[in-house]
Amino acid sequence: MLASLDIQNVVLIDRLSLEGDAGLVALTGETGAGKSILLDALGLALGARADAGLVRQGTAQATVTASFELPALHPLRGWLADNGIDGGELIILRRSVGKDGRSKAFVNDAAVSVQFLRDVGAQLIEIHGQFDTHGLLDSATHADTLDQFTGTAADAKGVAAAWAGWRAALARLDEARAGIDAMRLQEEYLRYTVAELEKLAPQTGEEAVLAEKRQRLLNRDKLAEGLAQASGIIIDDGGLQSLGGRLENVLVKLSAKAETALAPLLETLGRIRADLEDLGWQIDRLAQADEDGSDSLEDIEERYFALRDCAKKHRCTVDDLPAVHADLAQKLRLITHQDDALGEMEAAVRQARAAFIALAEKLSAKRHKAAAKLAKAVNAELPALKLDKARFDVECRTTDDENHWGPAGIDRVRFLVATNPGAAPGPLDKIASGGELSRFMLALKLILSGGGSVPTLIFDEVDSGIGGAVADAVGERLQRLSLHCQVLVVTHSPQVAARAAHHWHVAKTEQKGTVVTRITSLTELTARQEEIARMLSGANITTEARAQAARLLENADKHVPAA
Repeated sequence: MLASLDIQNVVLIDRLSLEGDAGLVALTGETGAGKSILLDALGLALGARADAGLVRQGTAQATVTASFELPALHPLRGWLADNGIDGGELIILRRSVGKDGRSKAFVNDAAVSVQFLRDVGAQLIEIHGQFDTHGLLDSATHADTLDQFTGTAADAKGVAAAWAGWRAALARLDEARAGIDAMRLQEEYLRYTVAELEKLAPQTGEEAVLAEKRQRLLNRDKLAEGLAQASGIIIDDGGLQSLGGRLENVLVKLSAKAETALAPLLETLGRIRADLEDLGWQIDRLAQADEDGSDSLEDIEERYFALRDCAKKHRCTVDDLPAVHADLAQKLRLITHQDDALGEMEAAVRQARAAFIALAEKLSAKRHKAAAKLAKAVNAELPALKLDKARFDVECRTTDDENHWGPAGIDRVRFLVATNPGAAPGPLDKIASGGELSRFMLALKLILSGGGSVPTLIFDEVDSGIGGAVADAVGERLQRLSLHCQVLVVTHSPQVAARAAHHWHVAKTEQKGTVVTRITSLTELTARQEEIARMLSGANITTEARAQAARLLENADKHVPAA
C-alpha cells in the first residue's frame, strides 16, 4: 500500500508529507482546493508525463517521493531484483522535474528511465477517473482481467510461454534460412577454416597447460646442470661418498682399540652411506627422466603459438576456439546439409505451434464460459450505483487468423458498455462519462477483489452526479473493496466520506502573501463530523448538518461490511 507521500514545490504545495493508511481513505475539500494537484503529484511519482508547469513559482524544481509497503512475495519484488534493484523494506519512487521540464526518476535511489518508473508504478497503483488512459481502460489488459476472474492466470502464463517458444523457433528458422544464402558465399572459406580447426583440435584449458610445459622446458638446461652438480657432490672423487668411505676406514681402525664405543658410530655411518647412495640414485633417475621426456621445447612452442595465432585470427581467446569451431562447423553443416537442418527446424516450429494452439484453445474455452459470468456479476452491481439502465458486456472472440494471435492466446477480449437501453455497446472510455466510468470500474474491481496484485486503488469522481442512497451504496462498495486493498477516493459526497476509515482534508490557505495547499489528516471524530457537515450544507454549517453528519458516521460504523 501507499505508506507515505512527500511533495515539494508542486504548484500550490510548498511542502507536504502524508502517512498512508490501510483501508478506505477519503480525500475531501472545496472545489479548487487542490485535490487534483495531489493526484497530479502522485502521478508524477508514478511516471506520468513531466510538465514544467507543475514546478511551484519561484522554485528550481518540484520533487515527489512515494513509498510503498509490499508483501515479501509480491511479484514486483522479484521483478525489481531481476532488473538489478534491491527491493528493500519499502519500494520508494522519486521523481523530480525542473523549470526546463527535464525530469529525473529513481526507484530505491537507483536512477531509472521514466518508462521503467511507469512500469513499476503500474504494479503499485491503479487510478480510475475521468482522464484514465490505462489500467482497465486499455483493452490489452482485459484478457488478463478475465483470467484473473476465471482463475486461469496459470493457464495464461503457460500460453504466453508456449507463444514465446513458438516465436523463438520461428526466429531460429528465419535466421537459418537467411543465413544459408549468406553463408553460401563464404562456403569455401568455411570449409578451409573448419578443416584448419579440426586439424588443430583446440581444447579448453590447453593454453595454460602448454604455457606451464614451455616454461619448464625453457628451464631444463639449468635443471640438468644443477642435477649434475648435485650428483657430483655425492659420487665424485672427494665427494660425499668418498669422504664417507675414508671416514669409515678411520673408524674401523680405531674400533680395534675401542670396539664397544665406536660400534654405534659405524652403524650410523653405514646408514648415512646407504642414504647417500639412494640419494645419488634418485638424482640420476630424475636427470635421466628429464632427458628422456617425450615433450620437446620445439614441439610445445609450435603447438602453443599455433593456438595463439589461430585465436588472434578469429579475434577470440584460445579457450574460445572450441566454441568457434562448433559454430563454424554448424554453419557449414547448414550449407552442406541444409535440407536436413532446415527440416529439423521446421519440425520444431510445427511442434511449438501445435503446443501453443493446444494450450490456447483450452484457455479460450474457459474464457468463453467465464465471460458471461463476469458480465452477469458486474451487471448485478450496476443498479445500486445508479447505472440501472446500463449494460456491461465481455466480448470474447476467437480468431483463426494467426496475425491476431499473441502471448495472450487466440482470443480478443474487450469490456464493452451501453449506458442507454437499445444502444450498441462500445469501449468503456468512449461511452461512459467520468462519473459513470469510475462506477463501472468500482463494480469491476469489487467483483475482482482479492485476485489482483495492485495494492492501491484510487477513484476520482466516482460520486459524480449522484447522492443520497446511491452515494451511500458507492461508499459501502468502496468500503467493501478496501477490505482487500488500500482504496483512496476523491469525493464530494458526505455519504462516501463517512464510510472511510481515514479522512484527508484539502484546503487552500494564505502564507506570507502566497496561496498554498494544505492537506490535514482528520483523526478526531469532531473534525470529521465538521468536514462532513460542510459537505452537506456548504460554507454556512448548520446544526442540522452537524446532526446529519453525526448520523452518517454512526451509520457507517454500524454497517461495516464483512470480509
